[in-house]
Amino acid sequence: MPYLHQNYYYRDEQMPAEERIFLLGYDKLKEHPLLKHLDGDIYMHGKHTQGKGIAVVDKHGKVYINTSVRQTPDQWAFILAHNLLHLAFGHFDLDNIPCDENGRFQKETWNKACDIYIARFLKDIRFGESFCPDPADIYSVKLDNERKIYHHLVSLGDTGEIQTYGTNSKDMMDMAELEHPVIYKPNTCNEYSKNFALAIAHSVTNAVSTAGGHSPIDREKAETPAMKAAQWFLTHYPLLGGIASSFKIIEDYLLCQKYEIWIAAVDASVGEIYVNPAAGLNIEEWKFVLAHEFLHAGLVHHKRCLGRNKYLWNIACDYVVNDWLIEMNVGSIPKYGLLYDKELHGLSAESVYDRIIKEMRKFMKNATFRGYGHGDIMSEKRFGGLTKDFSKGVTLDEFFKNALREGYDFFSTNVKGYLPAGLVEEIRALSTPPIPWEVELGKWFDYQFPPIEKHRSYARPSRRQGATPDIPRPRYVIQKQDLENRTFGVVVDTSGSMSHRQIGLALGAIASYAISKDVMFVRVVFCDAEAYDAGYLSPEDIAGRVRVTGRGGTILQPAVSLLEKAKDFPANGPILVITDGYIEENLKIRHEHAYLLPKGNKLPFLPKGKVFYFKEN
Repeated sequence: MPYLHQNYYYRDEQMPAEERIFLLGYDKLKEHPLLKHLDGDIYMHGKHTQGKGIAVVDKHGKVYINTSVRQTPDQWAFILAHNLLHLAFGHFDLDNIPCDENGRFQKETWNKACDIYIARFLKDIRFGESFCPDPADIYSVKLDNERKIYHHLVSLGDTGEIQTYGTNSKDMMDMAELEHPVIYKPNTCNEYSKNFALAIAHSVTNAVSTAGGHSPIDREKAETPAMKAAQWFLTHYPLLGGIASSFKIIEDYLLCQKYEIWIAAVDASVGEIYVNPAAGLNIEEWKFVLAHEFLHAGLVHHKRCLGRNKYLWNIACDYVVNDWLIEMNVGSIPKYGLLYDKELHGLSAESVYDRIIKEMRKFMKNATFRGYGHGDIMSEKRFGGLTKDFSKGVTLDEFFKNALREGYDFFSTNVKGYLPAGLVEEIRALSTPPIPWEVELGKWFDYQFPPIEKHRSYARPSRRQGATPDIPRPRYVIQKQDLENRTFGVVVDTSGSMSHRQIGLALGAIASYAISKDVMFVRVVFCDAEAYDAGYLSPEDIAGRVRVTGRGGTILQPAVSLLEKAKDFPANGPILVITDGYIEENLKIRHEHAYLLPKGNKLPFLPKGKVFYFKEN
């Protein structure tokens, strides 16, 4: 649909009458079943027009309108369609222009020939109101080809000085910059012509359906292979039946062409799956494709990207989902568009992503069910909203997760079938609340500092048991050498992007776990652009009396190097880095280490150590 650039967001009495009349003509164009698909940008000012000039179009797809010239709404509709058809018919394309052996052509005559062809076309489809005579009454040649019309004008000696059928003034062309025709590079084409050809095919199909007694609505509800596949999930596959019932399947060839969807794509944010009826898949192949898209939504892949490269994350999810569907024997593998690798069997999407990120150039060339360079996981709300009414306030993501969980419960109880362990694990994880970051951090401390072995000693005997007071009993004690190496380093990012509250939350959690794990001292280094060594501090001092210095840039390597080179820091002492992620891209840490970041932030590199995310409650 042509896009109207204007300064008015609504129409009121303050708008000039001429512009209101023009907008009525624009509305007529938008209502036409065929011409509403014309592409172009319309500007309500008279660039390239002079005097009584009305409208001009250039090869960049821009139509300039002089609304000060009075016309009726039907005439404005005719004028807009006329100029947009110059683009749709490829009149600016060098391949269509009849040049001589030296590459020359008469641009005024070519413009006039194109105007005559369009005028006759609009007359034939009875659109709008022409302000020029019917060219069929004047020219004897058949007006069904612009090149034929051009050669006929040349034979008559018509140089196009008078532009009788154009929308500019009679002594000016309505095709601007025609002296420099468009030359397309290999593998590119005129998108205006391409889209209009699709619109014509779509309109012809509708006309044939209507002539056969079938309305366009009936045709949309016809049992296509994709629709039959979607219905199969409702009646035969309870695992995904709940999700299938909540999705609207949209089969629209023009929409798929516009958004470059080869086979299918899903937008979980609006509950819609877009399938390309021209993909040529049978019912069994559509079962596989739809199950693929249902799992994307049910496992909330669109929300689990978390700062990763969106396309590579989509690729990783595709490998995992396709592996499961092949194991589950759902439908049949499509002829093309499948991402599958036996070596990735049993891995999670996160693990697959960590692998393919090392070979970005290789995997960037892979195509999803949407096509090359486009992920089939879509989240932009570009096509409208979900038709379902979630009156109780359940979010769409929660609805899909609940549907998948309930489907799994029914499937595991009533259906005999195989489910991959990885899929079962992910579905169960949907029912489990996320582990608080403090607990995750605590597990890391458990691994780094296992419980200290207690030694029996008679130096300080235990209380004597009342029944046998004469028998000495040993006391369990912790030896000093067990505590000496029980320490770790903390690097604190004190740059301006880290808030005092963030640092306080992280340090408070670290202090509490250090005390619970019998850590006597912690080596703390604050760092922004330089390192500030706070030395060894007891956990109590970390929690209560640390004053943050610095607040400069964000370079943490000096702090890490200070710890690793310090003679009084254990060679195997772990390091915990507290940062917001806005640090250098080549941070190197040789010791065992982990990162603690605010929720939603990310590191500028692929970390080797554990990463924990904390929330500011």
